[in-house]
Amino acid sequence: MKVTFMGAGSTVFSKNVLGDTMMCPDFHDMEIALYDIDSVRLEESYLLITAMNKSINEGRATVKKYLGVEQRKDALRDADFIVNAIQVGLYDPCTIIDFEIPKKYGLRQTIADTLGIGGIFRAMRTIHVLKDFAADIEEVCPNAWFLNYTNPMAMLTGYMLRYTNVKTVGLCHSVQVCAKSILKKVDMEDKLDGCITKIAGINHMAWLLEITDKDGNDLYPEIRRRAKEKNATEKHSDMVRFDYIDKLGYYCTESSEHNAEYNPFYIKPNRPDLIEKFNIPLDEYPRRCINQIAKWQAQKEELMAGGNVQHERSKEYASHIMEAIMTNRPYKIGGNVINNGLIPNLPAKACVEVPCLVDANGITPTYVGELPLQLAAMNSSNIYPQMLTIEAAYTGSRETLYQAAMMEPHTAAELSTDEIVALCDELIEAHTKAGYPIF
Repeated sequence: MKVTFMGAGSTVFSKNVLGDTMMCPDFHDMEIALYDIDSVRLEESYLLITAMNKSINEGRATVKKYLGVEQRKDALRDADFIVNAIQVGLYDPCTIIDFEIPKKYGLRQTIADTLGIGGIFRAMRTIHVLKDFAADIEEVCPNAWFLNYTNPMAMLTGYMLRYTNVKTVGLCHSVQVCAKSILKKVDMEDKLDGCITKIAGINHMAWLLEITDKDGNDLYPEIRRRAKEKNATEKHSDMVRFDYIDKLGYYCTESSEHNAEYNPFYIKPNRPDLIEKFNIPLDEYPRRCINQIAKWQAQKEELMAGGNVQHERSKEYASHIMEAIMTNRPYKIGGNVINNGLIPNLPAKACVEVPCLVDANGITPTYVGELPLQLAAMNSSNIYPQMLTIEAAYTGSRETLYQAAMMEPHTAAELSTDEIVALCDELIEAHTKAGYPIF
């Protein structure tokens, strides 16, 4: 088996996914192809993965590194699985551009990697690169599965599934941790063992539709009571999602700092009281990037551990998908796929996040049924800007990109149509000038 890791300079994540895969008994002798365009980060990951292969796998895997566009086809050739973890433009310059230019227009963001004006432009510059990836995959490894971990998940996965012939699924760990997250935060962790959940919607806004304990008792009434009480009595880090529980009736998969910017409710012009009330961390993602960059050297040394790199299998889906497909041992995931009626009251062409069965037949999504109407409405407010962004990237239409931004709920809540057009024009120019073209 051959696994190609695109964006291997994401060292911590490549360690988790590839370490997980090395721990599968059937894959000890696999070939690993590490690909990146940053020679320094690629070398760091190569040293780490090579050391881990020696420490936990007796050196049985073959680890190779591939640098730059010239070696990309060689990295992909004959791959069975491709893990995609690229970040086009990194923190500097592109994340800085995504945050600082909107600020000139009075538009503030928290994360800007999934939706919002930042998420739209992150999708545009990334799809520009994925078009070339797809062409190479179709040529040199047409049967490979493309496991996409890169955000914005719904837009990138939706593009790959709708406009390429690459077998693609989008993966996000927020599904796995959703039940644990809410039960811990309302002091009901004792109910976690054996609890059963049903989760569906869209990436970063999939809904915890059902949650029962091991005896089949519905946990939601008590969760709703405790969440409402907690929001009313204390300041905490998950107040937006707890407000969802109160106002919409359900919890969702991704964090409050993310969900604060997926709607028009919490970040508004001249409403600092809402930022305070819901404890919203504006500019959170740039802070994380700065802190991560500052700590990387120490983290790198800790990971290398003098060459004795150890690993425990994580909860990431990738290795389990590989294992299920290659061995025909079934596994269930929450995957991002094209809707096609899985959730009938969401658009058919939307990229949705639903339970999927994985086995030798590949990845088979399951039928969910209609969402509660208020949840479908929330999802749809995100889906249409996502679909317009995909269309803009596919057609190269600036007008369609404007329309995507106009339909984006947070951007539309703060700016006029003329301001949105001007903002898009300035972002297009800035990204292109920085070397990361949008079209």
